Amino acid sequence: MPMAKLTLDPAFEVGPVERRLFGSFVEHMGRCVYTGVFEPGHPEADADGLRRDVIELTREMGVTAVRYPGGNFVSNYEWEDGVGPAAERPTRLDLAWRQIETNAFGLGEFMAWLREVDAEPVMAVNLGTRGVRAARDLVEYANYPGGTRWSDLRIKHGMREPYGIKVWCLGNEMDGPWQIGGKTAEEYGRLAFETAKAMRRVDPDIELVACGSSNTRISTYGSWEATVLEHCYDQVDYISAHNYYDAVTGDRASYLASAVEMEQQIQDVIATADHVAAKLRSRKRLKVSFDEWNVWSYTKFGGESGLDWEHAPRLIEEDYDVAGAAVVGSLLITLLNHADRVGIACQAQLANVIAPIRTEPGGPAWRQTIFHPFALTAANARGRVMRAQVTAPSMPTERFGEVPVLTATATIEDDQLAVFAVNRGDRPLPLEIDLRGLQNPTEISHITVADEDTAARNTEHDPRRVEPRALQGATIDGNRITAVLPPISFNVLKATC
Repeated sequence: MPMAKLTLDPAFEVGPVERRLFGSFVEHMGRCVYTGVFEPGHPEADADGLRRDVIELTREMGVTAVRYPGGNFVSNYEWEDGVGPAAERPTRLDLAWRQIETNAFGLGEFMAWLREVDAEPVMAVNLGTRGVRAARDLVEYANYPGGTRWSDLRIKHGMREPYGIKVWCLGNEMDGPWQIGGKTAEEYGRLAFETAKAMRRVDPDIELVACGSSNTRISTYGSWEATVLEHCYDQVDYISAHNYYDAVTGDRASYLASAVEMEQQIQDVIATADHVAAKLRSRKRLKVSFDEWNVWSYTKFGGESGLDWEHAPRLIEEDYDVAGAAVVGSLLITLLNHADRVGIACQAQLANVIAPIRTEPGGPAWRQTIFHPFALTAANARGRVMRAQVTAPSMPTERFGEVPVLTATATIEDDQLAVFAVNRGDRPLPLEIDLRGLQNPTEISHITVADEDTAARNTEHDPRRVEPRALQGATIDGNRITAVLPPISFNVLKATC
């Protein structure tokens, strides 16, 4: 079997492991909120209607930040509908997903849920049907101590202390023709600038995310970022990136190599942002917020126009297999390999809707296959990301040409080394890890997410069909570690150095 080699040297690093890279996304879409994270009357629900089983799985998954309330939903959302006594909140039509929105779950419930899962909010504001004033008022409601109209209303609603929300998204996918209140790049850039200015007047310490392109396939990709940032560069801290990776289109090898596309997109967005910085003669350097990413067979989705008006329908509830877990693992590796410039990342979504966690109304919650690479990476990636030099056999793909079968990264904190590796190939892959500049490693362990049947899935009736398992056989010889990676697998190798 051809061997792959990974060379690591602590003198060469990418940057610190940013905890916000392990973010998720809760949108009022399908069953993500209702019967997902929130289901009053469920046997596992607490007094506030929050599902404890989902809370425990979210903690186990290691989620550190959660984007809310959308997504496309936010562009027709009036945040005032979701605060105050639940019995007094209006029921609305959600135009994004043609759903009946009861507003039983809103900002207060979301923040209470976040406290339970110990995660940070990434709050989006409506720049579709609303704008500067509503965004400014929401920051005042959430973050101002008291003594003003909106902060006193928060206190009246039972929250004396400010929520202290730090990260705010200036709208969502405003380039998309599907977006309610979509904008041209010129229109959005000006609106983002003015909204950011007003929000910072209320709270100067917030961090702001400008909308980048909704995907790499849209015709304005690249030019959108350039135009938008020329207007609002000095008012924002991040430019967003979104993308989904489809198992249906193209060949299987291209799907398994999806991280090549994410890698290129990150480089494109960084290059565009730095180009604008040069034009503006700014020394400030923006980071990327990759705040929507996942595996999703989007070409099978008929679009929102074909949906009926329902409350919490079953919408794009994808069943993930082992190959999907390997792809998700490779995307996490790519985010870590750009930890110097990617500061936030949110896997979309958390529950039911293209999600790592699935639930049944009144029934159980379980981990999908893609849960495991996220949980393993969030738990073990610590300290600094080392620059990984990969030498590996290649495999042919229709979309990307020849692609290495191995993608990998590594982190180190004190004397604890963690290597994250994906074998994209359909054969076992011997791996040699050359640890230059590190003390002789000891106590090697190897955990994999793999299965002889790469189409294996976890289901309500067989929720533990695919789980991480320990592999024997990893060895240490001086400063070299050797192991064999199963076909189409996500792997974590840990050692003390």
